[in-house]
Amino acid sequence: MRIIGFVGMPGSGKSVASDVAREMGIRVVVMGDVIRAEARRRGLEPTDANHGMVGDDLRRSEGEDAIAKRCLEGVSRDETIVVDGIRSIAEVEHFRSVADRFHLIEIFAPPDQRMRRIASRGRPDDSNCENISEAMERRDARELGWGMGEAIAAAEMRICNDCTLDEFRERIRAVLEELCRS
Repeated sequence: MRIIGFVGMPGSGKSVASDVAREMGIRVVVMGDVIRAEARRRGLEPTDANHGMVGDDLRRSEGEDAIAKRCLEGVSRDETIVVDGIRSIAEVEHFRSVADRFHLIEIFAPPDQRMRRIASRGRPDDSNCENISEAMERRDARELGWGMGEAIAAAEMRICNDCTLDEFRERIRAVLEELCRS
């Protein structure tokens, strides 16, 4: 199994990078989907607070790598997959331990660009409060508390999303083509 993981702060462009992977025919597993599904199973509204609580609860009750383990359910050993939304070094270590090849890519965008993206994307779990800056700071702090900083530091490469959408998509495509060849 080859796993290509995307790590990055909220609004950095991981979803766009995953869209490029899908267009290339690479299966994408979104870690946030595990949390969203668990929140639905529990009958919770799709809010940032509820998703954060579910993520905390899963990590506390099933281990720091719980979401990573759940992500791989149903993935075959001969697949190449992209994992979107790695949040901790425990998740990185889990993926490294089960993959024949594991590549970790940080998707980076400056905070002001991330804030504009989060404010405009309209996802139900993005905060609807008037001060998007405070909401982003709370979310960043929670995710950094899960160990995202360590996961980012473990990335073997960084792709900057500080350009046009077309340029970013091309950067992602080039990296994925190279990683799938190696």
